[in-house]
Amino acid sequence: MITFSNVSKSYNHSDILKDISFKIAPKEFVSVVGRSGAGKSTLIRLLIAEEKPTKGRVIFGHYEVTKLKGRELPELRRHMGIIFQDFRLLSQKTAYENVVFAMEAAGKPQKEIEETALQVLDLVGLHGKMANFIHELSGGEKQRVAIARAMVNRPDVIIADEPTGNLDPINTWGIINLLVKINELGTTVLLATHNKEIVNQLERRVVSLEDGRIIKDEEKGKYILM
Repeated sequence: MITFSNVSKSYNHSDILKDISFKIAPKEFVSVVGRSGAGKSTLIRLLIAEEKPTKGRVIFGHYEVTKLKGRELPELRRHMGIIFQDFRLLSQKTAYENVVFAMEAAGKPQKEIEETALQVLDLVGLHGKMANFIHELSGGEKQRVAIARAMVNRPDVIIADEPTGNLDPINTWGIINLLVKINELGTTVLLATHNKEIVNQLERRVVSLEDGRIIKDEEKGKYILM
């Protein structure tokens, strides 16, 4: 599903990613780990085509991401559900309206929008908070809204960039368990994190970055950096 082939990325003559190569198969749960500055977020920005690599190829399904034009990016991103550390929700809208907005932007029929929004809000445990505005929700609830929004267009992959970075331990595990559930339902999950405890308890595939390079890629890996 996802291929990075000899990918490097430089900013102002500073190498952030150095000759990165790996593949992710459909329905995998993969954690990309590393210290701050290791290149995790850069890797994700390249995958979602927010940036282009200095060299190498990024492939998602039948899309060669590195060659897509600006007008082609919305089609690519409809196959992706993206979750950020800072939620990126619309504060003037309710939880339900945030989820609905994502489907309206994709041009879905109204009946499908209403049915699917209710389903995903129920899936993330927010059926009783649909009418709450974002400022009325806890950090964990905000992230659940973000996950519902990411799921609502039935993406092939969920890409989560430090999704628990602003959460306490209880809400952190609530979000991680939800991502595991989504993966078990058949959606690929790519999780970028520096949380050692999460990675070690998940016992899923771990790709470890250090100084812009992959230093380990292990099935049922641990967060162990030199």
